[in-house]
Amino acid sequence: MSETNKRRDRTHWLYLAVIVAVVAGVLVGWLAPGFGKSVGDLGTLFVNLIKMMISPVIFCTIVLGIGSVRAAAKVGKVGGLAIGYFLIMSTVALGIGLVVGNLLHPGTGLNVAAHAKEISKYASDAKAAGGSWQFLQDIVPTSMLSALTSGKVLQTLFVALLVGFGIQAMGRTGEPLLRGIGLVQKLVFRVLTMILWLAPIGAFGAMANVVARTGLDAVKQLALLMVAFYLTCIVFIFGVLGALLRAVTGFSIFKLSRYLAREYLLIVATSSSESALPRLIAKMEHAGVERTTVGVVVPTGYSFNLDGTAIYLTMATLFVADAMGKPLAWTEQIGLLLFMIVASKGAAGVTGAGLATLAGGLQSHRPDLLDGVGLIVGIDRFMSEARALTNFAGNSVATLLIGTWTKTIDAERVHAVLDRKIPFDETSMVDEHATEPETDTAEPVQEAAAKNLVPA
Repeated sequence: MSETNKRRDRTHWLYLAVIVAVVAGVLVGWLAPGFGKSVGDLGTLFVNLIKMMISPVIFCTIVLGIGSVRAAAKVGKVGGLAIGYFLIMSTVALGIGLVVGNLLHPGTGLNVAAHAKEISKYASDAKAAGGSWQFLQDIVPTSMLSALTSGKVLQTLFVALLVGFGIQAMGRTGEPLLRGIGLVQKLVFRVLTMILWLAPIGAFGAMANVVARTGLDAVKQLALLMVAFYLTCIVFIFGVLGALLRAVTGFSIFKLSRYLAREYLLIVATSSSESALPRLIAKMEHAGVERTTVGVVVPTGYSFNLDGTAIYLTMATLFVADAMGKPLAWTEQIGLLLFMIVASKGAAGVTGAGLATLAGGLQSHRPDLLDGVGLIVGIDRFMSEARALTNFAGNSVATLLIGTWTKTIDAERVHAVLDRKIPFDETSMVDEHATEPETDTAEPVQEAAAKNLVPA
């Protein structure tokens, strides 16, 4: 417990450091524009560090994600419905992000493209990439290992899918490989965590540079993006998810949110939806959903049902494109959406994994926009709570929906619990609860999905 508290304290220090760095960057860019322009390279260096992690993050999480799908499929109807639902809702969330981004155009007017670094290099790379056929040819790497070192995200994604399905076909023989990749993923995320401690420096440089060159308009536009993102997440939770929950089950999203209030507070305190995973499993079982269903839906959803992350990816991408003065055409937006449907499954919610996936989407579709990711660094941390809360709400609703569709839920008990007639016993809550499934079939799902879980 003390170790957990220490980890939370460190997270809070990073959070505070980013806030201070953003404020300092705004002041420096405003009051000393010459110096502000000179520190712009700090933001570029941080973006380069994030770019360095794109391929390993996507490879490990996609391979392990496919492993969890394989395990989930063993329980038949529950696993199949869960995966189908997750894909549909993630697509809906991505679509909502695109619609809101196109309506608000939060980055319009910044025009920072002329001040970004390496634009000519990326533009020439994009021009040399050729047409659609060349685009398809470039998906296939010269070797499996080169996909991890070339910096081409679609090649990494392609190889990750092949490796994931290959391990899936091996059955139990492939489990040691999954465990090995799980260890590699832990190493990757440990390195990513180390890099994130440099986020305040990157945020300071990027913010000072953009304010020095564009004035305080940049601050207003970033604030607009944050407010729009939070409002979109609220509408998605209480509008889309709430309406679906009411229509299918008759349960109230407001009562469900009240029932899970402590978990929401825990997520806000830690910026991590992972911190509430054991409690969500315990509370869903207490509410009347069968343990096997909960054991499949919740852990798999933590890797494959990231609605908040999906909204963030599309809105942030449109913001970067507008801010760079190079808005995305509808055809490019649809292509990006299709990419994000798959790639967002690898953004298992770490502050940084989302940034890496965002950078990966831009690198694969519009490399000339990649340096604009530095604009997001300063506010990414502020948006992580909304992402985590939306992801958590999506998985709690998914558990009740899948339970209803598979008839593995006691609806009367759910109503009684949500009406506070059967209170949850906090003294019975055990942190290890999530790793003690009732059946053998649920255990691989939780273990495989748990390997993908990192703070949001």
